[in-house]
Amino acid sequence: MADQSLTLPSPAKINLMLHIVGKRPDGYHNLQTVFQFLSVGDILTFKLADDIQVQGNIENIALEDNLIFKAAQLLKQATGCTQGVHIHLEKRIPMGSGLGGGSSNAATTLIALNRLWELNLTKAQLLPLARKLGADVGIFIYGHAAFAEGIGDEFTPVEPPAPWYVILVPPVHVSTLAIYRHPHLIRNTPLIRSEDYLYYLGNNDFSPLVCQEYPEIKQALHWLCQFGKAYLTGSGAGLYLPCQNQAQAQDIVGQIPSGMIGFAAQGQNHSPLIF
Repeated sequence: MADQSLTLPSPAKINLMLHIVGKRPDGYHNLQTVFQFLSVGDILTFKLADDIQVQGNIENIALEDNLIFKAAQLLKQATGCTQGVHIHLEKRIPMGSGLGGGSSNAATTLIALNRLWELNLTKAQLLPLARKLGADVGIFIYGHAAFAEGIGDEFTPVEPPAPWYVILVPPVHVSTLAIYRHPHLIRNTPLIRSEDYLYYLGNNDFSPLVCQEYPEIKQALHWLCQFGKAYLTGSGAGLYLPCQNQAQAQDIVGQIPSGMIGFAAQGQNHSPLIF
């Protein structure tokens, strides 16, 4: 008899580097990036039901646009499963922050329902479904810090340093689509070898353009850099600062100006979401 409910973490991620190495004929961009998980994330609870419902502290997202709902529907259609599920999301990752919240939620949903619905799909079978939901979804299925290529879905496992970070999210939403389409975006960064990624940590080809287009992010980055070298994750708006220890990270978080979201989190090379 299958378990009737399941609660799993949905971790945040950061990009420790991000190079855009070319534009593809299909309109997507080829990337080289390093993904690392964070100790902070959302919590998802799944209970078997006859239909599919999603609830929680999320606003202004239609059900059909919710990646959690899309993941459940996709898995159901791909397997012919006749079961349903009621899903509750405890949202902790700021939306639109470049921390991978929606993608992580989708991956956790695939993993949870694979178990709850007793589908017994392997990780290799789940990864193609993840790609259909978004380029970043796959890393949360993969479950290990990785040097990623292609559109960000071809993985080589890596073990970067895993310090405590200050994560800072200014009050602005970056349109990733608009940034990708911007004529001034860097698109021709030379390819690097995966074994050389440590030399490029902190590089982010989005950063100059995002700081130009979003003064709030430039200002937040300037504020955070007074404590050390800080960087943009993904296309933003989230920023991260590696720290010497947890105490230093929490001390800086205590100084964050009002109007910005910030927290301390530790880097993790193994996802807390156990496959």
